[in-house]
Amino acid sequence: MKIDVLTLFPGAFDWFLKFSMVKRAVEKKKALLRIVNLRDYAHDRHKTCDDRPFGGGPGMLMKPEPILEATKDLRLGKKSRFVYLTPQGQTFNQKKAAELAKAEHIAILCGHYEGVDQRVIEEVVTDEISIGDYIPTGGEIPAMIVIESVIRLLPGVLGCGDSKEFESFSNNLLEYPQYTRPADYRGMKVPSVLLSGHHKAIEEWRKKEAYRLTLKRRPDLLGKPKKTARKKR
Repeated sequence: MKIDVLTLFPGAFDWFLKFSMVKRAVEKKKALLRIVNLRDYAHDRHKTCDDRPFGGGPGMLMKPEPILEATKDLRLGKKSRFVYLTPQGQTFNQKKAAELAKAEHIAILCGHYEGVDQRVIEEVVTDEISIGDYIPTGGEIPAMIVIESVIRLLPGVLGCGDSKEFESFSNNLLEYPQYTRPADYRGMKVPSVLLSGHHKAIEEWRKKEAYRLTLKRRPDLLGKPKKTARKKR
């Protein structure tokens, strides 16, 4: 998979490329990641990439020229996905990560200020994505979240081929509780079924626990409304 990240702050990705799952994917040649500095495509001496919005209003907008000129070097194809990270986008989840993981080429635009010129969205954006109902300073950290979630789904990136299957959200369920040694720590004991060696019983216990936790914490994943306490009159 080829991933291009368009950003005003390329240095923000330095640590991410060295210590994350991305490093493993690149070393295994499962992914090729390039950080594109949008200021390299600005033509004035100040490398300006933002300007005031027409019609007035607070804040600044990212200009269309640097972004659209940068995309010419990305060699976008008909099957490329161009992701713009914005609060107006579709909420990112595991299903969306799995969808993007099937692409051969993803370009990600890190938004800043009050957003980008609408012409950019209309010209190249295929996916508008939000990582949640809150506003970060810029799109760099959201981009890392998307990249990390997608890359770890690529075949051969994770150490255990089956680990993705049992993670939270993979089957609209949160992950079941897990334990390791010692079996008894200061009176806090591991459930006996996990020590039994009975694989079928362990599997059933895990399924029940995953369902129980999901029902308690995220009933929306099961299509069930969360119960609220009734007020006493």
